[in-house]
Amino acid sequence: MSARVIDGKAVARQVRADVAAGVARLVEDGAAPPGLATVLIGDDPASEVYVRNKRRACVAVSMKDLHRHLPADVTQREAAALIDELAADPQVSGILLQLPVPGHLDADALIASIPASKDVDGLTTASAGALAQGRPGLRPCTPSGVIRLLDEYDVPLAGAEAVVVGRSVLVGRPMAQLLLARDATVTMCHSRTKDLALACRRADVLVVAAGVPGIIGPEAVKPGAAVIDVGIHRGEHGLHGDVRYDQVTEVAGLVTPVPGGVGPMTIAMLMANALQAADSQHQARK
Repeated sequence: MSARVIDGKAVARQVRADVAAGVARLVEDGAAPPGLATVLIGDDPASEVYVRNKRRACVAVSMKDLHRHLPADVTQREAAALIDELAADPQVSGILLQLPVPGHLDADALIASIPASKDVDGLTTASAGALAQGRPGLRPCTPSGVIRLLDEYDVPLAGAEAVVVGRSVLVGRPMAQLLLARDATVTMCHSRTKDLALACRRADVLVVAAGVPGIIGPEAVKPGAAVIDVGIHRGEHGLHGDVRYDQVTEVAGLVTPVPGGVGPMTIAMLMANALQAADSQHQARK
């Protein structure tokens, strides 16, 4: 068996095209274009690249780029004041605080001050609560992107055995909630799981977000399973994920490559969230 490779780049292009069309419809309905406020604190090179890519994607779908950059030595009060300013600004549809922030700042407190209606990263307690209770709201971008990939490749989720490796607030926990909302039977694995391979072999859908290079090999994959690799690491031979790709493709039915799988979906779903936020705010003003 040789797995089909999931083309995250192609799906992300379609999502961005759908968002651009949605922005045009929103403007035709009398709304201002959505405005995305990315907030970068300090000069971390990787964060600068991530934010630059998000800003380019924003402009490409005809949204307003409302980026704000604060110095690394900004105080908690000053950073919080900026978040409050953006929260009150009707031009701002969505707010994204780029993580990590400098160590002297309380990132959790800053995120908590973002209104749920503008929380395009889906990271606030209010957003997480809405997800846990199955209520409408903005969902974290990477897990949402995983669901979109599974849908695009017609992977049945209702009744499926799904295993999520990793329990981070950013990916693992919301991923499990989104799968549960689609009627999958979900198992979460983590650093204390006694027999990881045994647990993973049950999965029809295996989502790996452990942050550990090559943690999943072919012995942990059920034949024909859909394997989604969220990890990304830079090694001496380039980028690779949490899954031993070359070996797992011989067992799985579907697999995401690294790069080119889940990665492109994260920014695409951020754009989708920004559009959703803008549309909800527009409907509320009518």
